[in-house]
Amino acid sequence: MVNNILTSIRNAQNARKESVKFPYSNLDFAVTELLAKNGFVESAAKKGRMPKRIIEVKIKYDPEGKGAITGIKSISKPSRRLYAGYKDLKKVKQGFGLSVLTTSKGIMTAKEARQQKVGGQLLFEIW
Repeated sequence: MVNNILTSIRNAQNARKESVKFPYSNLDFAVTELLAKNGFVESAAKKGRMPKRIIEVKIKYDPEGKGAITGIKSISKPSRRLYAGYKDLKKVKQGFGLSVLTTSKGIMTAKEARQQKVGGQLLFEIW
């Protein structure tokens, strides 16, 4: 599910779209909020009521019109899930990227997971 959202955001950015919409799920909304908090997208908002709730993500561009997302690498897939302890979490692109994982305390970045000393399933890297 998360991979579909990331691909849609990247494709919308390449097509110079202003925003993109997805069906709502708690995991997807947590991931888009995390991306908004870290500056990879402008904003993420819940719209509508159940059962037709959606997530609307506004794409972020710099003044020259270049997108904020340069690359995305999917780590865990449905066929192969990868887990890591907090000591095994490394920096992405020498600190310019972000590694996202799901833990027992929710969706968080690798930096937050190291601070809270929790490991979990690696979802993706973004830079």
